Amino acid sequence: MDIPRFHLAFPVRDLAEARAFYGELLGCPEGRSSDQWVDFDFRGHQIVAHLSPAEVGHRATSPVDGEDVPVRHFGVILTLPEWEALAERLQAAGTRFIIAPQVRFKGQSGEQATMFFLDPSGNALEFKAFADDAQVFAK
Repeated sequence: MDIPRFHLAFPVRDLAEARAFYGELLGCPEGRSSDQWVDFDFRGHQIVAHLSPAEVGHRATSPVDGEDVPVRHFGVILTLPEWEALAERLQAAGTRFIIAPQVRFKGQSGEQATMFFLDPSGNALEFKAFADDAQVFAK
């Protein structure tokens, strides 16, 4: 392990939907599970979908570069070719984007490709990529 891995637990309304979305659409291998939760390998990080229908969905947004970004969201930074391939796969699957695949902060420090969408339980996800990895934490 080169860098520490994060662990994130989040609510879902239905485990079968979570398995189809995270396992099949996003390609996250499944780990341990029970009738109340499922572990997924999220690009080397551990995310856990917990059955908790009363807690699902995003509510608040915050303005960022002219877009209303879901305040509560998670995701991963991909390479640009991986991001492009995922954007194509999601578009082909008919994914409804909150923020369609685009380049944010174009020509500025921190320029990044980004996209936001919801899982079936309404949890917001962001996948992004930087042409220059040095820009990830640029001010």
